[in-house]
Amino acid sequence: MKGWTERLLKVDLSSGEVAVEQIPREVLLNLLGGKGLGAYLLYKEAPRGVDPFSPENPLIFAAGPISGLLPGAGRYAVITKSPLTGYFIDSHASGSLGAQIKFAGFDAILIKGKAEKPVYLYVEDGSAEIRGAEPFWGLDVYGAHDRIYEKHYGGPAVATIGPAGENLVRFAVVHSERLHAAGRGGTGAVMGSKNLKALA
Repeated sequence: MKGWTERLLKVDLSSGEVAVEQIPREVLLNLLGGKGLGAYLLYKEAPRGVDPFSPENPLIFAAGPISGLLPGAGRYAVITKSPLTGYFIDSHASGSLGAQIKFAGFDAILIKGKAEKPVYLYVEDGSAEIRGAEPFWGLDVYGAHDRIYEKHYGGPAVATIGPAGENLVRFAVVHSERLHAAGRGGTGAVMGSKNLKALA
């Protein structure tokens, strides 16, 4: 279907399991962009009354149907239950990360669980790996971005958290590509609660 890959990447950081699921076409036809898809996935996957810092609270990176199709259409949304408000939050940022999620073969990436040690998620060509991030833990967003960017040939789009996210500051942001931030609702703190330093 034009504009959608109809594929969801699901990652469980507790078990290390990575899976690809099909998103039904009829679901996508009834949603409004990446925000709508993220809201649908959060409602479907989050247990009722889940604590925002619980491993069971999903963290979703979603791209809309035109992400990567037009110049300048690379925005993405981060959707989760906010630790700042206790309600649904969709926080958006520009840059190329949304387009790169699409180019990797997915409409959204849904992350649950909590890693035992700091990790980052590397996504490429329809698959993903959970990799160790201990050397990057404690770095600010610029230092972590640059270290991860330089580690991978071709320079991936990188979304990361800094010490605020690592320390569960309830208004911490997800920072991407050195210039952009999904700055609402404490999405970076949810990322930190999962010991997830970055998505690349």
